[in-house]
Amino acid sequence: MGVTHSTARYLAPASFIFDFALQQYGIFSKPNMVDVHNDNLSFFSPQYQFIGAFFFPQQIFQLAWLWKLWKGDMPKEDLDEMVDYAPFYILGNVCIGTWMFFWNSSNLSVSNLFVIVNSTAQLAYLATRLKPLRTSSTPSILTHVCAKTFAGIGVLDLLHNTSAAYYVGQSPNQLVQVLTGVGFAALGSVSDWIFGGCLVYDLVALSVGQPGNWGKLLGAYAVGTAAIVGLRNWIW
Repeated sequence: MGVTHSTARYLAPASFIFDFALQQYGIFSKPNMVDVHNDNLSFFSPQYQFIGAFFFPQQIFQLAWLWKLWKGDMPKEDLDEMVDYAPFYILGNVCIGTWMFFWNSSNLSVSNLFVIVNSTAQLAYLATRLKPLRTSSTPSILTHVCAKTFAGIGVLDLLHNTSAAYYVGQSPNQLVQVLTGVGFAALGSVSDWIFGGCLVYDLVALSVGQPGNWGKLLGAYAVGTAAIVGLRNWIW
């Protein structure tokens, strides 16, 4: 998967506009995205306000990244890193924009396919292609923030949409509860502050959105994951 800078500088902003337009459709249509959320609550349904709170600053960083990509006046190493991420960024926007259409149509099983593609692609990029962060480089910082926040919220999207599509009104069994803790702990153990912070945010959003002991357990997982991320990065 690869594109040239001349292609990326047009397709990336176009994908942002596509996704942003579909998000507005999701907010202002009837039923809107929150109505569908409330009609399909499950054991991985977050408090929906956390999604909006995450979305706004994420868009600011993406706009800054897009501006840098458009201008292209930077060292080759920085530009190559941005262009390398561009196809995954474009794919993510197309998937999430299309997801919104099916989500608002209450066709959650189809919408989940786009979530799976996006979340898998974003996590794969972090694991296999993203170069180490260079704090002296603004383009590198922006690429890392965009890639890791896209992947971080993608984890929550995958859990939320899958549970809403197939397990409406159900509670998590013991295996799901254990695997949730183990999965987040494992991801936290290999995460930096950015992606690790997103994982903790995901768990907080879930804990606030879930009632009773399950919500409390998710809150404990958030504290535990934060400790793992902090310890991992402090030692590293």
